[in-house]
Amino acid sequence: MPVAVFAAVGDSKAAPATVGQHGGTKLPAVDIEAFNAEIKDGDGFIGDRASNRAFRGILEALRVKLRSVGDDPLGETPTKEISKKQLDKILTAGDPEAAGVVQGAVEGFASELAVVTARFLKSKGWRDVSRIAVGGGLRGSRVGELAIGRAGVILKAEGNAVDLVPIRHHPDHAGLVGTVHLAPPWVFTGFDAVLAVDIGGSNIRVGIVELQTKKAKDFSECAVNHMELWRHAVDKPSRDGAVDRLVEMLRSLVKKAEKERLTLAPFIGIGCPGVINEDGSIEKGAQNLPGNWESSRFNLPALVREYLPQIGEHDTHVVMHNDAVVQGLSQLPYMTDVETWGVLTIGTGLGNASFRNRTREAVKSDVKAAKAEAKAEAKAEAKAEAKAEAKEAKESARAR
Repeated sequence: MPVAVFAAVGDSKAAPATVGQHGGTKLPAVDIEAFNAEIKDGDGFIGDRASNRAFRGILEALRVKLRSVGDDPLGETPTKEISKKQLDKILTAGDPEAAGVVQGAVEGFASELAVVTARFLKSKGWRDVSRIAVGGGLRGSRVGELAIGRAGVILKAEGNAVDLVPIRHHPDHAGLVGTVHLAPPWVFTGFDAVLAVDIGGSNIRVGIVELQTKKAKDFSECAVNHMELWRHAVDKPSRDGAVDRLVEMLRSLVKKAEKERLTLAPFIGIGCPGVINEDGSIEKGAQNLPGNWESSRFNLPALVREYLPQIGEHDTHVVMHNDAVVQGLSQLPYMTDVETWGVLTIGTGLGNASFRNRTREAVKSDVKAAKAEAKAEAKAEAKAEAKAEAKEAKESARAR
């Protein structure tokens, strides 16, 4: 079944009548083969070996060894307080020995990333993957890019015919841009932009994504017009406080779009950690978020819809999916030349998802089915209204 149809086929300003299930494995352009895989080895979850924390741990271990025999070339600044920009500067223009320390950490992390990736490639849903986009915060630095490149070389040297590439969009933007691909393209016909939410273990980002379909109908020119970032890990809010702040950010962006005369689609896409159920609840994997987001009584999409019931003249529709899936979807326009591909996101943990591109025939079939469904719904609604009007007229006549 198609994930969304217009309320009236051919009406470019009509709001989407139905939006597909949250966390669905069948999306307009891809089938999701696997996501949020929690692969374990003897030391725990293997993805923990390729996280931001893991990189910092490798760098700190190197510095400890150096201190045991002499001076630390990176000085006295704690490892966790050295920014990615500072590491990039040291690597490219710093003291040779200090640069060597950073390069050593890159090499160590790349080796771990290669091991983790190779393990994923042996798992169900990943065996046919030929290209992997790597995103997350570390990707937004030269250090991260070098680690990705080196890991790719290690994998190929070991006989794994897979390409590792940095995700194209800025790591702060990829999780917002990807939400556009949660709904079929025709949902956005007649609109300039869409609201998007990217929820992470440390930050929540909310943005306006300009569709720019006049430049490219495949959404390859989508761009974040404006973004608001909130570091919830610093403020440590309650769950309800986090939802209130999120809604406040969305309302602020609605006003921002109005000022810039951008027509927002009545759709909000959300990327959120964990396994997302069909009803929008979170089954597992949200342990890094403030409060209990896995409660059966908590439903973020429903709350967002309740607090923001309309966008423009149309009812708001919300779709939520796993954050790594959404970040991966931002890469979709650049993956059309391969059949099966994946994404790894290096953040608080290691997000992961693999995709299989759907054939043009399958997509066309969905479009055809969507139009047929929309016509049937419109016909049924018109028939029900006519019946109700006839009944009302009959009762009115009797009363007279």
